[in-house]
Amino acid sequence: MEPIQSAAAQGRVADAPSGHWVYRALPRGLWPYAQLARWDRPIGWWLLLWPCWWSAALAAIAYARPGDALATLLPSPWHLFLFLAGAIAMRGAGCTYNDLVDEDIDAKVDRTRSRPLPSRQVTRKQAWAFLLLQALVGLVVLLQFNSFAILLGLVSLLVVAIYPFMKRITNWPQLVLGLAFSWGALMGWAAMFEDLDAPAILLYLGSILWVIGYDTIYAHQDKEDDALVGVRSTARLFGDETRSWLVWLYGGALVLFAMAFALAEAPLPAMAGLLAAGTHMARQIATLDIDDPAQCLRLFKSNSVVGWLIFAGLVAAGIWTAVKPLI
Repeated sequence: MEPIQSAAAQGRVADAPSGHWVYRALPRGLWPYAQLARWDRPIGWWLLLWPCWWSAALAAIAYARPGDALATLLPSPWHLFLFLAGAIAMRGAGCTYNDLVDEDIDAKVDRTRSRPLPSRQVTRKQAWAFLLLQALVGLVVLLQFNSFAILLGLVSLLVVAIYPFMKRITNWPQLVLGLAFSWGALMGWAAMFEDLDAPAILLYLGSILWVIGYDTIYAHQDKEDDALVGVRSTARLFGDETRSWLVWLYGGALVLFAMAFALAEAPLPAMAGLLAAGTHMARQIATLDIDDPAQCLRLFKSNSVVGWLIFAGLVAAGIWTAVKPLI
């Protein structure tokens, strides 16, 4: 088991799992860069990826008719790969940028003081260079799309740039995170249709509510340290009313998703996937203990299951549309 990292000794960051492949496969000299990019905590890029894949899958089945070829009813494998690569690169770049902005705060919070910058495992100059390298990878990915999607992707950088500062000035930094992490809900549609229509916009709005919900759960891990150092969050704002807020946030997300599916004329299996995701969200709310940091982290991570359920429903809808005439 790797020790928790500090200025005196290299190791893993406090909230990373011990024995992760990063620490088994990479040379020690690369550990700080893997930690900056959160390669040892992949849940972040999964959560960034899901709106991209949902949007690509919804675009594929939008306005479909029985008898359409199966290949046209499934999301493009090339687009799915590009979104995966882009999510890993840009999530890493975003986290590196966040660590550069928050170095002073991270040094005061128990969960984050073992990160590479406050623990002096990497210099700020090295972190900036690594940030630029990841951003370059993201740019190469973005340039594979059509011109409308490229411009749309570039606009998202404005939101990414301001996010780390929001926790200093508003109780709603999770809203700004939602604007950034949900951008893929627009990108998948734009990559196929070269414009934005109501289904993509509703999917985006629903994803924003989902992100606020799950990141509120995540922020409950740090609420005591956050109060001491002046960091603001919806976890601190909602407090003991968090469950009630989650009912509205998750419920609103599901309604907006359903409206997006309906306007895109998505076949019925898409709604079945949404129902399964709603059941999972309800379980999160029912079992949440905001004073148990370990459980908050588990529930936060479980939102990748929500992503899989919604995506599976959309893919099943495409398959159903293709095979229904044969039954």
